[in-house]
Amino acid sequence: MNIELDEEHVDLVNTVREFADTVIAPAAYSYDTERRLPMEIVAQMGDMGLFGLPFPREFGGQGKDYLSLCLAVEQLSRVDQSIGVTLEAGIGLGAMPVYRFGTDAQRERFLPQLTSGKALAAFGLTEAEAGSDAGATKTTAEVVDGEWVINGTKQFITNSGTPITRLITVTAVTGHRTSSRGATVPELSSILVPTPADGLSVHPAYDKLGWHTSDTHPLTFDDVRVPEENLLGERGRGFANFLSILDEGRVAFAALCTGAAQGCLEQAIFYAKKRNVFGSAIGSNQHIAFMIARMEQRVHAARLSYYHACALLMAGRPFKKEASLAKLTASEAAMANARDASQIWGGYGFLNENAVGRHYRDSKVLEIGEGTTEVQLMIIARELGLVE
Repeated sequence: MNIELDEEHVDLVNTVREFADTVIAPAAYSYDTERRLPMEIVAQMGDMGLFGLPFPREFGGQGKDYLSLCLAVEQLSRVDQSIGVTLEAGIGLGAMPVYRFGTDAQRERFLPQLTSGKALAAFGLTEAEAGSDAGATKTTAEVVDGEWVINGTKQFITNSGTPITRLITVTAVTGHRTSSRGATVPELSSILVPTPADGLSVHPAYDKLGWHTSDTHPLTFDDVRVPEENLLGERGRGFANFLSILDEGRVAFAALCTGAAQGCLEQAIFYAKKRNVFGSAIGSNQHIAFMIARMEQRVHAARLSYYHACALLMAGRPFKKEASLAKLTASEAAMANARDASQIWGGYGFLNENAVGRHYRDSKVLEIGEGTTEVQLMIIARELGLVE
């Protein structure tokens, strides 16, 4: 596997990095304090074509590969994880299910809006008792007079309440079947719900520890009706389909984590060279220098890990284990680097106005979102044949 980026990828990295450094970074503290997703920045990302990176041009996309998406997410997340996850979730959880499993009519209807960044889509999976255990889903959908009637609640749904949210893909129990072991199990399906919709309530945004500008809401579906043809993919294939979406999304999420770890590394190097104590820069102290060297080691391992998973994905080869390895490695790197960067910055690292302080708050969710650390360990162990 060639891990060197080609000229096109390098140009993309440089373009997004400059945008992140000159547009996002100077404004990040302001909109973090306001706890709002800056739609003006989202619009600029749309104009840059970022929301269409991995999609064919026939749907308004840029015709690039999945690595291009990962590289863009990494660069954005260096300076603001909330902006990085807005892109990652907008594509991986929002538009990608429509592209992977939608009918021609569904793709033609929704993808041009989503790939242009003029609209955002959300993925309604998590519930109070159903996240890691998606089989515990309580939301239901039944066909009545040619329409799906959806009832239930969803939690922690990213991009679900923005001014441009136009679609929510909902996982729901649409019946029951008998498993190979003779047990009765729920039949899960995915259904497209254009928004706004009668009976759909988008509740106030969560008061989160971090990711203050990422749009995240609980949702309630009260007899929400959509046409029967809004079924996404085959009926009863919702569980299998969203597992494949999550596997793919974890690669881009690992890129997000890598960006966060890289951002902390850059801030630590900057401060270690700038801050003088007892007549010399603190970076000349071996303890600080070694701490930063460890940070570089973590970033390097995280980046190589998601590069590898991405290469397998793009080659059409199995990548489930590698996606979990990447997500696990990169999320732990981000959390460790945030801790070390804040320590190096000292009291200033405890201030929200500084990027390392925000990374410290933001990075904890990286070990939770898109599959917890424990879920990744379970997947890896299962792929090694150790557990069922």
